[in-house]
Amino acid sequence: MLLRPVRDTEEDAETVRKLAEAAFGASHALKGEAPSGPVPAERAARSREKIRHLTRHDPAGSWIAEDGSGQAVGAAQSSLREGTWGLGLLVVAPGAQGKGVGRALLQRTLEYGRGCLRGIICCSRHPAAARVYRQAGFALHPTIRMRGVVDRDRLGTVDGPAVEGTPRDQDLLDSVDRRLRGGAHGPDHAYLMRHNRLVVADDLAGSGYCYINADGKVALLAATSRRLASRVLRAALLGGEEGGVVEVHDVTAEQQWAVDVGLAAGLELRSEGFVCFRGMRPPAPYIPSGAFL
Repeated sequence: MLLRPVRDTEEDAETVRKLAEAAFGASHALKGEAPSGPVPAERAARSREKIRHLTRHDPAGSWIAEDGSGQAVGAAQSSLREGTWGLGLLVVAPGAQGKGVGRALLQRTLEYGRGCLRGIICCSRHPAAARVYRQAGFALHPTIRMRGVVDRDRLGTVDGPAVEGTPRDQDLLDSVDRRLRGGAHGPDHAYLMRHNRLVVADDLAGSGYCYINADGKVALLAATSRRLASRVLRAALLGGEEGGVVEVHDVTAEQQWAVDVGLAAGLELRSEGFVCFRGMRPPAPYIPSGAFL
């Protein structure tokens, strides 16, 4: 097996995307879930852009594993932001699982972040993932997934100003990041703003923000208080298309404020997966991004 850096090309981005599609599809099948249909071209392009974004900003944190014939059998991408390391992707082709590919890729990404005091991973639903991350020294925090159509009458109104964010809010967002996770997301905010609606709250009591995409999935949320976190989450849920399905993933036990908002909105809750931390407590109020953490 050979590990090589991911190149900042459409070809490598598509290779990593297809590996992720196959690996996640196999993971869903293990849980008895129906296979998803073909990936729309727009979503595939967005995935390639995300892969290239991480490759461009963290070239030493992005790796592809190839077998003896040169066939790609796994990929991993990690980021380093102001002393906070995050694993944005770790996938292994179904036929290559259980052969040490994932461990080798994880080790290479951990070497990239070896000088970091803090680490975050959003664990996939594959049965082996939690074991590998725990053995690497990460604490596993079970998470809740919330999903459903927002009951606007039950959710009520937002308790204060929450406005649409713009690139001019970058310093505010980074400041909130540093307070909660020890490091700003920095360049990741540019990608997130291109592909998500951004809701920002900023007043004398503190600041908060929430990204939510066109499919109704919360992509990242951070705030300096539970009240502001609840405000931006409510505003994000109410700002979506009426009757559309919304999703909030990776809600740890520390985020009871988010559970309360989800219950008020009429969302269904279920236990699913883990968020893994090393060298830090779970940030709160905070809902991580799977790729940018």
